[in-house]
Parts: sequence; structure tokens; C-alpha cells
Amino acid sequence: MKLLESKTIHNLARSFAGETQASTRYKFIEYGARNEGFNYLAEVIDKIAFNEFNHGRMFYTYIQEASPKLIENIDITAGYPFREKWNLVENLKLAAEDEEHDRQLYKEFEKTAREEGFEEIANLFAMTASVEECHKKLFLDLYNQFSTDTAYKKNKKIKWKCSTCGYEAELTEAWDKCPLCQAEQGFVMLELRD
Repeated sequence: MKLLESKTIHNLARSFAGETQASTRYKFIEYGARNEGFNYLAEVIDKIAFNEFNHGRMFYTYIQEASPKLIENIDITAGYPFREKWNLVENLKLAAEDEEHDRQLYKEFEKTAREEGFEEIANLFAMTASVEECHKKLFLDLYNQFSTDTAYKKNKKIKWKCSTCGYEAELTEAWDKCPLCQAEQGFVMLELRD
């Protein structure tokens, strides 16, 4: 079967559209985090947005390699989330839900690609699904920390580190301003669980 005549080409196009939209939605969340003074959180989210951009790039590459001629259009019908609002904490939860949706979708796309004989593309969907699972866990962890006000306050001493100057101290609570460079608390590196 030729890729251009398959369901897999449509799944690649849907995935490309979804990943590029996710990248942009996460840039909105990053923007909100930065505006609220959570600069390190913004850096974490920016890395996820870049991951999503690269997922889209990989899907796009397979589409482009499907034909030596220009592919003028691949008509797709799919729904994409527009749920995020300007509430940072709620957006972290919604992003986790979006990542789970994508993970499940990519498992379906993987199955279709294997059935159609596109093993390499099936592996791409499988590996991307595993990354989406990691993203989901990270977003849930961030949501839990920020919704319970434990992002910068712990019940035991941990090592806090300033992402601006590298100053470190073991405390139960992150400083309001870095004792060394005076960076705001939002620059303190967050304790993230794998």
C-alpha cells in the first residue's frame, strides 16, 4: 500500500495539526506563567512546547516523504481542544488531559499504521505516545503542586536552587527573593517528580 493512499497519511496529518496546536497552546500557558512571575515553570512548559513542535516536525517529515511531488492538501476532519482559559493552574490540569487524549489517539494510529504495513511510522506513533504519557505526568505533578500550594513549600527540607545564579539551600520553603542575586521566587527550580 502506498502511504498517500492510506489511513496512515490522514493520521499523520491529524497528528501534525494536533502537535502544532498543542505547541502553541503550551506557549500560551508559558506566557501566562511568565506573566504571573513563575519563570522557572515557564521554562519547563517551554521545553514541553518544543517537544510538541518536534513531534509535529516528525509527522510532517513523513508526510513530505510520501511523494516526490508537492502535496497540495490532505483533507482531514478532527476536533482539537480550545478549553484553556487564562487560569494557569486549571490550564496545567487541562494540558494533562490533552496529553492523555493524544496518547490514546497515537496508540490507535500506531495500530492502523502496523495493519497497513508502515512499521516505521507505527514506531513513531508508539514512541510519541510514550512521551505524551511523560508530559501528562509532569503536567499533573505541576497541577497538584500549584493547586495545593506546595510548589514552593514542602513538609521536609529539600534543596532549592535559583535558576538565575545557581544559589542552593536546603529549606522547607523556597525564599521569596534569592539571597544571592535577588531573583524572585518564580525563578526557583521546582522539584519535579518523574
